[in-house]
Amino acid sequence: MNSALRWMFYFLFMFFGGLIGYRVAQTTKQTFTGLSENAGMINFAAMIAIGILIGIVAAPPFAYLFQKLIDKIVSTLQKISLQEIILGGIGLSIGLLLALLTSLPIAALPINEIPLFGIYIESFLIIFSAIFWSYLGIYFATRTAVVHEVGQLFTKKSLKGWGKNYKVIDSSVIIDGRILDISRSGFLEGNLLVPGFILNEVQQLADSADFLRRNRGRRGLDMLHQLRKEFAVQIADKDYPEGETDSKLVKFAQEMKADLLTTDFNLNKVAQLQGVRVLNINELAQAIKPIVLPGEDMAVHIVKEGKEANQGVGYLDDGTMVVVENGRKLMGETIKVEVTSVIQTMAGKMIFARPKEI
Repeated sequence: MNSALRWMFYFLFMFFGGLIGYRVAQTTKQTFTGLSENAGMINFAAMIAIGILIGIVAAPPFAYLFQKLIDKIVSTLQKISLQEIILGGIGLSIGLLLALLTSLPIAALPINEIPLFGIYIESFLIIFSAIFWSYLGIYFATRTAVVHEVGQLFTKKSLKGWGKNYKVIDSSVIIDGRILDISRSGFLEGNLLVPGFILNEVQQLADSADFLRRNRGRRGLDMLHQLRKEFAVQIADKDYPEGETDSKLVKFAQEMKADLLTTDFNLNKVAQLQGVRVLNINELAQAIKPIVLPGEDMAVHIVKEGKEANQGVGYLDDGTMVVVENGRKLMGETIKVEVTSVIQTMAGKMIFARPKEI
């Protein structure tokens, strides 16, 4: 727990404990009227000391609960969209205004004339009123359908103004997972934007009866949760009544004037034909692979037979396939080879080599 927060609670509870003790001593003052003046002073000192001690004992658990509450609020806010935050702020403002209007008749009631705890009852009612109306304001602002639609229009306009800074993510990128490491590297500028229909698609995968599809969906949800914790990721409450997911994505990116992040080859081509700038993670992975030239030497571990006679196949650390002539008899060994040629295919680069010893 934060030490500053703990000491703040100690100070507040000691202060209010002593204040309540003083109030109790004032109320019981007449009990000591017939006794000496010292007895009255001892009564005051004892009541204040008891109040302070009660405050010291009560402070730690309340500080702990308060810290848990703050952590819960922060964790919840990280999962809330910009639209809900805006609407919640509006609802909170209205709730506080209603609480202010409610506190006026409460203050006019003769509650503070109640012996001993009257002033505290009045303060409690005013604080409770503020919490109650604030909660109602936030709840209705984020749940009422009409206000929800108005907030949606407002958020949409704000998104369009910042569209050039957004990267729209499709489900293939969420499930793939490499977007997290790319974001951590700092090479990806702007904010990530996930349309609501993409989130629904990943959720449906996570609820699938098929084991593999369910695992892919759950991995995607975990990855998205981690992205939202570490980076500026926004869930856009947006959907279209008709069309396949790919066409919805392209339309959404066009409306937002944003780039599209994907690993889907077909979506890549369709989006480019419709004027949407595409960032394909697979193309990025191919681009950053080290360049190998004919004549260079390298070490490769032969793991299986090739398609042709006497060929052996190995792989580099980045997954690039290396086909070794006369490498079949060297299976299971790590050997030095000389690169003879490099071929670029749709699946990536393929390297042909021969053993240095032969």
